[in-house]
Amino acid sequence: MADASDSSITYEDPATELASVMDGRTSGDRHGGVNTPIELSVSFSVMKPETLGRMYSGEGGPARDLFLYSRHYNPSVLNLGRQLAALEGTEAAYCTSSGMSICHLLGPATAGTHALIANFLPKSSNINTTFVDIRDLEEVKKAIVEGHTKVLYFESISNPTLTVADIPKLSKIAHDKGVKVVVDNAFSPMVLSPARLGADVVVQGLSKYVSGEGDVLAGAICGAESLVNSMMDLHQGALMLLGPTMNAMVAFNLSQRIPHMGLRIKEQCQRALVFAERMKKMGFKVIYLGLEDHPDHQLLKKMVNKEYGYGGILCLDMETEERANKLMDVLQNDAKFGLMAVSFGYYDTLMCCPSSSTSSQLSEAKRMSASISPGLVRMSLGYTGTLEKRWGQFEMAARPFLKA
Repeated sequence: MADASDSSITYEDPATELASVMDGRTSGDRHGGVNTPIELSVSFSVMKPETLGRMYSGEGGPARDLFLYSRHYNPSVLNLGRQLAALEGTEAAYCTSSGMSICHLLGPATAGTHALIANFLPKSSNINTTFVDIRDLEEVKKAIVEGHTKVLYFESISNPTLTVADIPKLSKIAHDKGVKVVVDNAFSPMVLSPARLGADVVVQGLSKYVSGEGDVLAGAICGAESLVNSMMDLHQGALMLLGPTMNAMVAFNLSQRIPHMGLRIKEQCQRALVFAERMKKMGFKVIYLGLEDHPDHQLLKKMVNKEYGYGGILCLDMETEERANKLMDVLQNDAKFGLMAVSFGYYDTLMCCPSSSTSSQLSEAKRMSASISPGLVRMSLGYTGTLEKRWGQFEMAARPFLKA
């Protein structure tokens, strides 16, 4: 088990692991195409009639290149899954039609929103969740009830407050009590590799940084091969019974973006660091993990994959929702700096005020306890235009707010 306090931790570069998968691929294209072909078939034929019976008894599957029906598995989806498993450092991965669909496959703790796990699942499925401050390791220990608690779920980097989870220590706490660890790594793909730090399962919303273009809904589960195979079971597996499988065209589309994902994320992280340093110097209250005064900076520094920075998201605390909205209005409509929209990982800068949007399902008291200020502005830095041009747009538009 890796220990975040151990300075001797070594990391595998996610891009290197991906390259090994790409180098080992075969296109299957008789014309010699360099890209893996798209497999759009829903149903797959077999050469011998007895093969169908063998597959339904569990002898088939992607490991033997035997495909039955695309709700079960599809070659194009399999290809993307192998890429994602390499990136996250897991044995296998399965791709779904959306990030929210992951909750149907793994159970209570992998939902995408507080509202789902706090309100919907207890009523619909009698699945209950205990919420604790992930930074308080003693409280985490107390909240795990042996024989009852099944999953410890947390974000590697929290949305929107940018709190860092001590993945090695949390994983040890859970494993000592026989509990599986599921980590949502949507905020920090390539920056962090939770599976290499002790997590059992890593979930991703592929619509964010993996997509990079904000044009598809998709999710992924990365973990042990036994987990993926259990979900694929033809008689009891959630993939066949609930049908969250990704469309083959979407899988192909995303697989083409993963090879240059590292370049995109490095640029977004670099811009976020430069902007955060300059914003702070101007006098703004900046929250960014790359700044040395962030309370979790040193923790993240010990866990990150080298050369990928500290994430592409920063926050400005404008204190009130009114000031936050005015700043975003000016930055979008006057300065053309970015866009007011939810989500993140897009190639242009996206801005939102979480207290009135992405975190609005929380009560005011819960938002305050989670340090979500009414005037918090979350910025997901893009990479279009030059850094200096974008900075000039921000500086000119934002400077008057320091006098207000």
